[in-house]
Amino acid sequence: MNTGASEGRHTDLCLRSRLRNRVVSNTKLRLLVQFVTWVAILTLFTETVVAGNGMTLSKQPRDTLAIPRWLYLATGGATIGASALLASFVTDRAFIRYLHNWSLSGPTVDNWRTPFVWVGRGLGVVVLGLAVYLGQTGPQLPTASFTILVTFVVVRAGLPMLTYLGGNLWPVLNPWRGIVSLLPTGFRTYPEELARWPAVGGLLLLVWVEVIFPVSTIPSVLSIVILGYSVVTIAGAVLVGPNAWFENGDPLSVLFRFFGAVAPVKRRDGKLTVKLPGSDLTDADVITDTSDVAFVIALIWELTYSGFITTQTGVATIETLVSLSNIGVGAVQIRAILIYTLLLLSGYVVFFGAYWYAGVLSRRRTGTYISAKRIAFRFAPSLLAIAAGYHLAHYTGLAVSLSPALGMAIVSPLSPPANPLTLSPPGWFEGLSIAYVLVGHLLAIWAAHATAYELFSSRLVAIRSQYPFIVVMIGYTVISLWILSLPGATPPYLP
Repeated sequence: MNTGASEGRHTDLCLRSRLRNRVVSNTKLRLLVQFVTWVAILTLFTETVVAGNGMTLSKQPRDTLAIPRWLYLATGGATIGASALLASFVTDRAFIRYLHNWSLSGPTVDNWRTPFVWVGRGLGVVVLGLAVYLGQTGPQLPTASFTILVTFVVVRAGLPMLTYLGGNLWPVLNPWRGIVSLLPTGFRTYPEELARWPAVGGLLLLVWVEVIFPVSTIPSVLSIVILGYSVVTIAGAVLVGPNAWFENGDPLSVLFRFFGAVAPVKRRDGKLTVKLPGSDLTDADVITDTSDVAFVIALIWELTYSGFITTQTGVATIETLVSLSNIGVGAVQIRAILIYTLLLLSGYVVFFGAYWYAGVLSRRRTGTYISAKRIAFRFAPSLLAIAAGYHLAHYTGLAVSLSPALGMAIVSPLSPPANPLTLSPPGWFEGLSIAYVLVGHLLAIWAAHATAYELFSSRLVAIRSQYPFIVVMIGYTVISLWILSLPGATPPYLP
């Protein structure tokens, strides 16, 4: 009798397991079909729409949409909402944990890491020195300048792409670490209460400098900015020690470290490890402070901001605000700088406030004992996938179009050709920017879903906790796609 009951329970468990596996398989298939369908719709019904950036070197005109803009935006928002709905059907914790824990170990790298680090940092120091020197003495044509091409095509575009697609190499290439390693350091202890706030301020300041000053068009100006950044970075690392400064205060190092969390390739236990993209976005140690959340939001907002001010709508907005501010004494250009600064800071506050309020709403909807701050911390890493998608959409065209000019400048940095070769990517290539934005958001949706199931024990609570963040992500998606759909223009009143 007991044996029969045991066999019956075993059969019942097997049937449940098969049913669960079938449901999971069907859900995965539905997710794939949903993704492919929506991306195909957006790609087929839009013509060449390329991301704009106020600091790019190749400002190409954007074509108009082949469908009504409201339908285009509604479709993009519906893609994220439908994907979140479908992801909610994947409730098997073991399956979710399996996906995020899966890894494939590669070769051991610790044996040759030290010489590789010294070679990389030595190369970085040489490139840094050439960038500062050639910015003053080299050709002043932007597409022929070693300084501008290395700064924007390599550091601004290429290295972040390499980081979130393949792994973080910045600790190896960081030239300022190489310089600081030769100097006495650690005269003071880094204040823990500052956390990553200096990096947040530094990132916003860099964006402001890129917008206000002609760093992408005049190599000598960019050379001065690089020299100033170098002085501040070396001074900070010498004062508090390189580990503390590059972990907390240097915006470039923090940027590459966060983007590295999205990458499928990691170095763990002395070996290269391959995981699924975004697998580490569910780890609790990715975001540990409010300043980390602020930095991630800044990564999203700075690309949104720089895209908006290079559209006709953005230009009209700035011109209107500048004309309305004509109530006191001051040159038009000074008023314009104030407007650009106000838009940068106010938009950032709105983006940050929207995300933080989503954490408050998530706690209210779930009635959990977990604080709103901790909920915001745990869901924030998923936004890194959105930031990576935005960056890929904004800079792929720039990297491809200026890659021949970069190659010529690297081969002959002292005497590059007077008329460097540049490429014009085909229309379908530019249309990929929409897919990049959507893929980043879809990966963020899945990362948030997996995080919720790690954070909450109840499946229903885990699903409900995601709703406010999904609304925020839909808002980010619609704004980004709206910017991509607008005709391009040159920001006014700037040199």
